[in-house]
Amino acid sequence: MMVMGIPMDFVLFAATLLGVALFHRHTLGVALAGLVTITAYKLAFTGFRSGPGLQGLALHMAHEWVILTNLLGLLLGFALLSRHFEDSGVPRVLPRYLPDDWKGGFVLLLMVFVLSSFLDNIAAAMIGGAIAHAVFRGRVHVGYLAGIVAASNAGGSGSVLGDTTTTMMWIDGVDPLDVLHAYVAAAVAVVVCGIPAALQQHRFSPILKDAPRHAHIDWPRVGIVGFILVAALATNVLVNTRFSGHADSFPFLGTAVWGALLLSVPVRAPHWRLLPEAFRGSVFLLSLLTIASMMPVEHLPPASLLATFGLGFVSAVFDNIPLTALALKQGGYDWGVLAYAVGFGGSMIWFGSSAGVALSNLYPQARSVGQWLRHGWHVVLAYIAGFAVLLGTLGWHPHEPHKPADAQNAATSVHPSSPSSEAQ
Repeated sequence: MMVMGIPMDFVLFAATLLGVALFHRHTLGVALAGLVTITAYKLAFTGFRSGPGLQGLALHMAHEWVILTNLLGLLLGFALLSRHFEDSGVPRVLPRYLPDDWKGGFVLLLMVFVLSSFLDNIAAAMIGGAIAHAVFRGRVHVGYLAGIVAASNAGGSGSVLGDTTTTMMWIDGVDPLDVLHAYVAAAVAVVVCGIPAALQQHRFSPILKDAPRHAHIDWPRVGIVGFILVAALATNVLVNTRFSGHADSFPFLGTAVWGALLLSVPVRAPHWRLLPEAFRGSVFLLSLLTIASMMPVEHLPPASLLATFGLGFVSAVFDNIPLTALALKQGGYDWGVLAYAVGFGGSMIWFGSSAGVALSNLYPQARSVGQWLRHGWHVVLAYIAGFAVLLGTLGWHPHEPHKPADAQNAATSVHPSSPSSEAQ
């Protein structure tokens, strides 16, 4: 079924995303309603690439369960990880090493940028939010919250360990070196948006000049954070070098993070009470990702420079995780340019990235699209500036589909009874 030449699947998905934007206090309910509606539509009318009816749905989910489980493990695990870091005392000690004026807020954003390169953007944003809460006495400007999300997404855009979207690319078979040049754009973007965000925060609530005298570091918790990160890094390297042919057969990464968490319980137990809220946010993201996996990517415009630039703006309302899933199924992108576009572009609205969704759990005032756009205007400017510098220095170099068989199937295999196949 087509609406003005657009498959009904995309129309329903767009309606779901519009609902998320308009009813930001009920995002989980809207996402679940969209998932149920689109699943029912495909069961009744179009079927799935793997086949019609319930059997097609079962085969489809059998193919998607690994990435969904990996992401669930990461989202929940890094929520506990960030609390370990907050309770370690490091955020309370950091004011001793930050400049006293607006440059302190800017340096903090640079720290988030660096952390995100190896820590995952979700954890980096949560840690940055925890530090900001301490050094700004709990009064954090919405524009600065946008800066934290932007810094975490920028720092993760060039690293397969630093962003859920780039990790998805790695899991899917993209070479880690093929996303590294995203840092050319990301470095520019974090400066362009970081300075205005730091000035906004300084005017709103200046940084504390000194750490509390009783502040001390809980080194066992710092060790736990390091242990979990090393476990995740080692697992990613091992799976993608020694067992690359089986990387999509089991959720190795999420299992490694949770294995490290559980092994560390005798040393310091995590705050398990954080899990219910973190689970709600995770289900929201996974619902959107599941919907994206059902979309008929053969109807998307071909991968191109202009399309990639536009995807940065789309990711602000689309959520960059399902957007990346669509791009991976389609193939033919310059993966570094795409990683920057969907990663940093998702910072333009709070629910455009998993980092923004996670940080909004700490700061509910961030869940306002109007306030985010009004005070986070510098993120849009930074996205355009970074993209321009990347293209001006390195240009656009699309890669061949890294899964040729899958790309061919995506282009040709539409369920025979589907109206969209008749439209072809």
